[in-house]
Amino acid sequence: MQPKTVLITGCSSGIGRATAEAFLDEDWEVYATARNPADIETLGDRGCTIATLDVTEPDDIERVVDRMLDEQGRIDCLVNNAGYAQFGPLEDVPTDAVHDQFDVNVYGPHRLIRAVLPHMRRRREGTIVNVSSVAGRLSFPGGGVYCGSKFALEAMTDALRSEVAEYGIDAVLVEPGPVDTGFTERAEEELSGVERSGAYESFYGVFEDTQAIGGGGLGAVSPERVAEDILNAASSTKPASRVPVGTLARVTVLGRFVPDSLRDRAFGLLDRLR
Repeated sequence: MQPKTVLITGCSSGIGRATAEAFLDEDWEVYATARNPADIETLGDRGCTIATLDVTEPDDIERVVDRMLDEQGRIDCLVNNAGYAQFGPLEDVPTDAVHDQFDVNVYGPHRLIRAVLPHMRRRREGTIVNVSSVAGRLSFPGGGVYCGSKFALEAMTDALRSEVAEYGIDAVLVEPGPVDTGFTERAEEELSGVERSGAYESFYGVFEDTQAIGGGGLGAVSPERVAEDILNAASSTKPASRVPVGTLARVTVLGRFVPDSLRDRAFGLLDRLR
């Protein structure tokens, strides 16, 4: 039988790299992509097909999808993993930074979905896995822009799931909580670009304290744990629509059922206890 094929974005490190390795271990044909191909050379050495793909560049997407179809004749699974977090109070985050956040976390997956769906519909099978976050179901102070992008991804995936069901295609949201990766380092870089008004120094203090913890913090799961759930979703004949990853993620998503007033008071208490 011809091996199944998967296209994965954001494979330079963390969840993306672990996911590429997990699929490879199960004998899938893996197309591992990243903005900088030098970052994924070792995945190529392991047996992945590597390619340059910036999710904000339509030409990159078209080239990689066309190459995959030419070489394999099929795309069984798309894993939209590429993403980053723009933290900062809403007043302090420039609008250009909000646009950049949505360009990667929302428009990027949308571009890829549009590129692969015509092929999946013709074959009447396929799985689209969108890597979201518990931040896609529960927002928090200083995370409005990032959470907004993940809320949008969740809404689009919910709509997509019903739209493509008649074609035998599954759309799955994987929702990790804290993950032990370099994600927070990238978030810290993005925070350096905000325009600090001086009105929200308590947020920046909390953020710095969180950075000092390191290693993803209490309750963080490994990238390999997330990759396992992504692989299971892609391999299942009837995958769950949402897959919270880890105990903390499963507990945190319940916070959306808490009345807004109570949730706001809890965030205020956490700030005072810092």
